[in-house]
Amino acid sequence: MSIQKISIIGLPMDLGQARRGVDMGPSAIRCAGIVERLERLKIEVEDLGDIVVGRPENAQKSGTNLKNLSLVAKGNIQLATRVDKIIQGGSFPLVLGGDHSIAIGTLAGVSKHYENVGVIWYDAHGDLNTEETSPSGNIHGMPLAVSMGLGHPDLVNIHGSTSKVKPENIVIIGARSLDEGEKELIREKGIKVFTMHEIDRMGMARVMEECIDYLRERTDGVHLSLDLDGVDPADAPGVGTPVIGGISYRESHLAMEMLAESELITSAEFVEVNPILDERNKTAIVAVALMGSLFGEKLV
Repeated sequence: MSIQKISIIGLPMDLGQARRGVDMGPSAIRCAGIVERLERLKIEVEDLGDIVVGRPENAQKSGTNLKNLSLVAKGNIQLATRVDKIIQGGSFPLVLGGDHSIAIGTLAGVSKHYENVGVIWYDAHGDLNTEETSPSGNIHGMPLAVSMGLGHPDLVNIHGSTSKVKPENIVIIGARSLDEGEKELIREKGIKVFTMHEIDRMGMARVMEECIDYLRERTDGVHLSLDLDGVDPADAPGVGTPVIGGISYRESHLAMEMLAESELITSAEFVEVNPILDERNKTAIVAVALMGSLFGEKLV
């Protein structure tokens, strides 16, 4: 699809995990010049600001080991409604995080508009844990499972039916840190995964070709969920859960450029930029550069 208008919405939430600072991610990305970058591409840009998120001290006890469940659910309910409205208005939703738990709301809003929404999960992690398999209780490690209808009812029932995406419509790219429960779920559900082993062995160009071909034949819209920890921490140090041996800066640009050429992506989010852990806003600058490539920026 040719993108005429992009609507930016931020969810500055750090409640899906334990490290503070990722709530400043949307501000860091704006400071790195995302609006100006997209406007230079002759795309109409509407910045809708940020959703207001409460603090944990105001949260009720949830009776589960899931951290900040009620506030995470509340933030995602608001995000789902906003994303749904953006798409209804004919605009492309670009969501800025915040930790990766915000993908629950993004996909809930997006899924209302597609029969078979596809998901590219660009991440060092699978985020396929549930309350039973999670070692930490951090909800940012659960959004993909939740979006498949697996998890706490307060999360899976956000904005409608429990399952937002079918497992066969998911492609994970860049995985290199998976818990045992996640590995089991990947095998059980037949989720397509390109680990760093496949990227090293096949090359990013072939990985993206296979990903694009796979999703094109089975989906009617594709959401890109890009966690900056998918990129190697040498290039993107400002993330809460860095894992060495990741996708390079240049490989990531190639991936985004190929997605732009495919015209397959219908919504996107960039998450887990943590300025407190960063070096001179380096990770937010990388995020903005990758967004430029995703939306058609070319050298010549």
